[in-house]
Amino acid sequence: MSQSVLTGMENSAASVLTRAVELDNESRLQSSLVCYQEGIDLLLQVLKATKDDTKKVYYRQKISTYMDRAEVIKTQLNKLKEEGKYHEQIKIAEDATGFSYEKLFKPYLDQFVTEVWVEDPYIRHVHQLYNFLRFCELLLKGPCKVKTIHLLTSLDNNGGNSQQISGLEEIKQSLQSYGVTLDVNHSSSIHDREIRFSNGWMIKIGRGLDYFKKTQGRFSIGYCDFDLRQCHETTVDIFHTKYTKNS
Repeated sequence: MSQSVLTGMENSAASVLTRAVELDNESRLQSSLVCYQEGIDLLLQVLKATKDDTKKVYYRQKISTYMDRAEVIKTQLNKLKEEGKYHEQIKIAEDATGFSYEKLFKPYLDQFVTEVWVEDPYIRHVHQLYNFLRFCELLLKGPCKVKTIHLLTSLDNNGGNSQQISGLEEIKQSLQSYGVTLDVNHSSSIHDREIRFSNGWMIKIGRGLDYFKKTQGRFSIGYCDFDLRQCHETTVDIFHTKYTKNS
């Protein structure tokens, strides 16, 4: 491994671990644990490639410190999950960036996620259908092994339901080619917005999946990369339940 690659990996590890500490200080336990684990893995790769004995001692000490903290967090998380007391809240400020679906949902996706329930009354218009499609794409990338996605939404009764129905049908057909079943149901009384994973995580977003603002144009920063897209103000509440309801 060249020195430049090694330096780059070390910088990446430092950046991820810095973020882990920030999330830890904000009591965002699950997200911080994911960052600690990613950072530790990067440091282990750096340690393996380093030939300087002094640096090896330094890296081992750092790794040991971060591993100890990660174990403490893991124990805390398991205890809160078992007691049904886990609750984390994220407040997304008006015009904030850095809240793509990947950043928001990835910490709660693992190999045990095989089924997902989405309840959102506003999967109607084109941009909302695209939001749902992006969310489905995230689920396909792993590490989860999703087989079924349940969507409960309201039917657009203002003349746009043909577009809504055809869009969801196209997403359904596309998911089938990946071995994933999309089960769509409609409700005229649905109001709450929540997403549940079969590993027990439940995420409630005040605005549902539709919390991104429009960019100024199709060639504006943030049009493609949603980590750079400004958001509407909203609140995200995250819970863990040992029993995820099946409908």
